[in-house]
Amino acid sequence: MASTAPQLPPLTGADSLEWRRETALVPYEQALGEMEARNAAVAAGEASELAWLLDHPPVYTAGTSADEAELINPQFDVIVAGRGGRYTYHGPGQRVGYLMLDLGKRGKDVRCFVHSIEGWVIDTLSDFGVEAWRAEGRVGIWTRDTDGREAKVGAIGVRVRRWVTMHGFSVNLDPDLSHFSGIIPCGIDEFGVTSLAKLGKNVSNDEWDEALIARAEGFLSALEAARQKACKT
Repeated sequence: MASTAPQLPPLTGADSLEWRRETALVPYEQALGEMEARNAAVAAGEASELAWLLDHPPVYTAGTSADEAELINPQFDVIVAGRGGRYTYHGPGQRVGYLMLDLGKRGKDVRCFVHSIEGWVIDTLSDFGVEAWRAEGRVGIWTRDTDGREAKVGAIGVRVRRWVTMHGFSVNLDPDLSHFSGIIPCGIDEFGVTSLAKLGKNVSNDEWDEALIARAEGFLSALEAARQKACKT
């Protein structure tokens, strides 16, 4: 498993934040084990916070609200993830961001944490000319697909244990969209799933990572607003 550690500019409130960027696929169960260990270490004050960017081999994951009726054709392994949400797909071409952050020092507001992730992803997508938004009552990041209908381009699912976060978000850069047909993604069947590639945006992992990192200060500032009880959602 190859990992790169980019040189980053100082980020407000992020002096203890480690960044990891994987260049090889990371098996989901391996990532889950590493997340759980890092979560415990951060909570114990034995490790720094971590932002981890990676891709997985094809896999379906089940959140705490997963309904087996939404598992239509399990053509890949199905793993219980422990995060919130329902079924989702991970695979090559989908960039995943896992966050192990200490909300004890960044504001104990899970709703603001999720809202801040959404804003971070939406802002980063705008850097590639993709207009995206939140949708009331629908989890995820949404945009306009090639047929003019709304479609999901990013997913969010988090878990908080001892006020330290796990899991995070994913964005479809160029995955095999047919793989989503094995599930009803996040329990929403009336809307499709799209990708930056389908929208005519060819974005590499490196390009996405660098844009996301450049937007990280805004994300961390939003968490600071939560700490100061000034979060706006």
